[in-house]
Amino acid sequence: LSPIVELNVGGEMYTTTLSTLKKHPGSKLAEMFTGQPKLRTDSEGRFFIDRPGTYFKYILEYLRSNQVPTQCIQDVYKEALFYDIEPLIKQLEDSPQIFGELVARKQFLARVPNYSENIELMIRIARAEAVASRRSSVIVCVVKTEEDAARCQDALNSLDMDKKSVVKFGPWKAAPSISDLLDCIRMDVEAKGYKISFQPHIAEKGFRFKSHDFFYKFLFTWW
Repeated sequence: LSPIVELNVGGEMYTTTLSTLKKHPGSKLAEMFTGQPKLRTDSEGRFFIDRPGTYFKYILEYLRSNQVPTQCIQDVYKEALFYDIEPLIKQLEDSPQIFGELVARKQFLARVPNYSENIELMIRIARAEAVASRRSSVIVCVVKTEEDAARCQDALNSLDMDKKSVVKFGPWKAAPSISDLLDCIRMDVEAKGYKISFQPHIAEKGFRFKSHDFFYKFLFTWW
């Protein structure tokens, strides 16, 4: 291989040295250029990597000068994981953005039973109700404690609606509150590209409990 390497990363062109690409021998990026490269080339003979080229400049800058990026942290972290550049991964994981997501929020959500499955269930219900409508809504029951879970079940039995369409979150054993979980639900649904808002769900009169203690209406807006 020539000591000067031309790259086409997802349509973005880069020129660097072979030693820069192989700076961390155990990384996937170094392995790409060790021995006989297994990478394809484009019409101009540049090595082609089918990854987002926008963020490769941050990877390259780190390899050149050990400069940890301060922009696009989440996206650069994904690329660092793909290229398996361990020192960069560790330094990014110490950043507030990644630390907060991995150590705080993700660890909390791991203690909420079936969280990811319930997010997908909410989306399926909302899409099923979206026919010829601008908006569709999903009723969510959120309970933090086992006691509240029992009260919520009693409340569900009093609701005049299809109980299968109510998505239940909780209980969980962690410090974050119900409002924290509601924010997480909104964030994760929005991250999938949906426009969503929520508000307390006020049930019909004669309801045995304050419905807003448990029930929230998530509103999906389609157009």
